[in-house]
Amino acid sequence: MSPDHLSPINQYNYKNVTISGLPGCGSTTLLNELREHLKFDGWTGFSGGEFMRAYATEKGLFDMSNKLHHDASAYNDDFDRQVDMGIREKLEVEEQWIIESWLSGFMGQQVPGALKVLMICSEYSVRVDRIVNRDSITVEEAKKHLHDRYQTNLDKWSRMYKAEWNQWVVGAGKATADEPIDFWKPELYDIVIDTYSTNQLQGLELVLDALQKH
Repeated sequence: MSPDHLSPINQYNYKNVTISGLPGCGSTTLLNELREHLKFDGWTGFSGGEFMRAYATEKGLFDMSNKLHHDASAYNDDFDRQVDMGIREKLEVEEQWIIESWLSGFMGQQVPGALKVLMICSEYSVRVDRIVNRDSITVEEAKKHLHDRYQTNLDKWSRMYKAEWNQWVVGAGKATADEPIDFWKPELYDIVIDTYSTNQLQGLELVLDALQKH
């Protein structure tokens, strides 16, 4: 039996995993669970949000007394694009990454070997409650934050990645040319997990079942 056959990567159906989802849908939780479960096989977890927050803190791009997570307007287009395309490059040329970010699943479009997971929460009030508890803010603050951050990010990224959307999504027949850009369109993903009706263990098992060879 060759050494390559014994390699841990051959235990898996995919080379890399992306996890995407809007705030309060459980993407960070899934990242942490997968990272812990797969670490002994050499898998590495990466949180785009953690990376960007660390960068923003270092550069003084937002008020540190604000408990809320900042939106993409804190960064210039060039930096945002550098980070996002860096994610796509990792998915194309490296292996055993678990990459969690708003756009990691979009950046994995048409990349062979990328298992794209979308986290959703079909009950909006549950998402709001999770943000209230995470950031210790009021319900109204959480609702406004979720809406404003989503709209700001969507507007910026739709402008930045219109060409890529047309190439990777419309060109692949996964959306029509007249459809509005939706980076979290379920049809773009291999697995969609609704964390309102699916608990953490069930979600983890869904991903591992798709990932691991039986």
